Amino acid sequence: MGRFVDVVDGVNRLIARVVRWLALLMVLVQFGIVLGRYVFGVNSIAVQELVLYMHATLFMLGAAYTLQIDKHVRVDIFYSRLSEAARWRIDVFGHLFLLLPSMAALLYWSWPSVANSWKILEGPISVGGLKAVFLMKTLIPAFAVTLMLQSLSQLAKLLTGGRQ
Repeated sequence: MGRFVDVVDGVNRLIARVVRWLALLMVLVQFGIVLGRYVFGVNSIAVQELVLYMHATLFMLGAAYTLQIDKHVRVDIFYSRLSEAARWRIDVFGHLFLLLPSMAALLYWSWPSVANSWKILEGPISVGGLKAVFLMKTLIPAFAVTLMLQSLSQLAKLLTGGRQ
């Protein structure tokens, strides 16, 4: 079990180290869009969509790492005041009955759309946009799988008394 936890945590750390650079790149590209539009009178739908693709990639692939480092959204007003045992029960319940089933449902229900998108190599969202919607839709199952694996890793740490 320790090997599984190490591999999943390591993969999600690696993904995070790569996609974190998209935040800086998004700012630079968006600055270029604004500069191009308002200073030079030039606009590109494809470049605007590029920002959307980077944003989606950053958040969809960074979610598992966010879970790993325990920085996801929760109601800390109540959680932080609970005993260690109560927090442990909430975390185990959340992984088993909320996160894992919801990600399994997302994977199940999104797969036909993603597979169809790849089959037709789905084109741009807007006229003149990027011809890679099928790649962006692939982020949905990638999000679900990485989050499910990280949830299993976190659950293994909780059940074996390891660090979270």
